[in-house]
Amino acid sequence: MVGESTEAVGAGVGGGSSGQKMPTLEEYGTNLTKLAEEKLDPVVGRQDQIERVTQILGRRTKNNPCLIGEPGVGKTAIAEGLAQRITNGDVPETIEGKKVITLDMGLLVAGTKYRGEFEERLKKLMEEIKQSDDIILFIDEVHTLIGAGAAEGAIDAANILKPALARGELQCIGATTLDEYRKHIEKDPALERRFQPVKVPEPTVDETIQILRGLRERYELHHKLQYTDDALVAAAKLSYQYISIQ
Repeated sequence: MVGESTEAVGAGVGGGSSGQKMPTLEEYGTNLTKLAEEKLDPVVGRQDQIERVTQILGRRTKNNPCLIGEPGVGKTAIAEGLAQRITNGDVPETIEGKKVITLDMGLLVAGTKYRGEFEERLKKLMEEIKQSDDIILFIDEVHTLIGAGAAEGAIDAANILKPALARGELQCIGATTLDEYRKHIEKDPALERRFQPVKVPEPTVDETIQILRGLRERYELHHKLQYTDDALVAAAKLSYQYISIQ
């Protein structure tokens, strides 16, 4: 699997452009832009998808990209690559200085036993984002919004987020598989209208070799050994031959 992991702790969200506190977002989110300053692995490849996401985020409408690809192809790495570009100042003015915050939906739902409890938690989160003008929310497995937190008489996460997306109060990057997108997002026209699909194909063998070469030094330092170029090429070719994502 290529580039799907990130450090989930240790990077505070911080205040918005006006310096206000955001305790809910701080509790359930991780600031990828802050992590990009020192802790994230370099993103090798995926520049076309990162560029496409950047273009979509700069639109006036339908400016919420949804990364669609199988598990392990590098969807999270694209969000990390965007965060690195923002940190390096390599983005258009429309998203300059933004913070890419990954939202932990599992943590957000956890412990919400009573009707309206999850709804209240999510509304607090949305209010903090609304008061700020520099947040891009990254939601992995975005299809889990459908039905998330919905108890008897309660509103699910998708129906809370849709008005904010429609009014431009929330900008987000979603990530999901093609099957889940078709099963959940496409069947909800009001939600589907807010997202622009971005397909993330499995890396080719050559692309995988380049990714491994780009990350080789970090793995060598971690494992205290060296990887030959022949070993990287063999790993890429053999995994493509014997390991199927399907």
